[in-house]
Amino acid sequence: MKNDEIKIENQDRENPPDITHPIVIVLDRLRSAFNVGNIFRVADTCAVEQIITCGYTATPPHPKLTKTALGAEEFVDSLHCDSSLEALRNLKKRGYQTVGIETVEDAPSVWEITFNFPVALVFGNEALGIEEDTLEQCDLIARLPAFGHKNSLNVANCAAVVVYQAIQQLTADNTLVE
Repeated sequence: MKNDEIKIENQDRENPPDITHPIVIVLDRLRSAFNVGNIFRVADTCAVEQIITCGYTATPPHPKLTKTALGAEEFVDSLHCDSSLEALRNLKKRGYQTVGIETVEDAPSVWEITFNFPVALVFGNEALGIEEDTLEQCDLIARLPAFGHKNSLNVANCAAVVVYQAIQQLTADNTLVE
């Protein structure tokens, strides 16, 4: 492709496509408001249905969250629950498959599982993981494989990979792709 044919989109869209993917992101006690803001940006970019913040996870408006979300928190529906277990129970009653993304040794990778939509993806505390009683209530536990010295990826980066993997499965027949 020649340089004069390349058009870089460097402005936000005033009228994005009218798409909402049936994905809810559940954040269990995330410590870093910067990570939460980044996940709001992922959620907006991926047109997910909602983010549910749980426990002491930062919620909008929060200056650190806003700094990394770059305004995305204004476009993503969000809700706060006292606990991730409460959030999961409510989602299961509404028919959501609940998938905990955790560094469980024998868990299948996110590339090996089938997401059933609507789906709720649960991401845990950066150091402690997903609360044990919440993890036990998940329909499925999957992991993002780690191939280096570290056993995990930053939670916001992990969320981006997993959400895009879910969307890839959802849009495999190209019916929802822009």
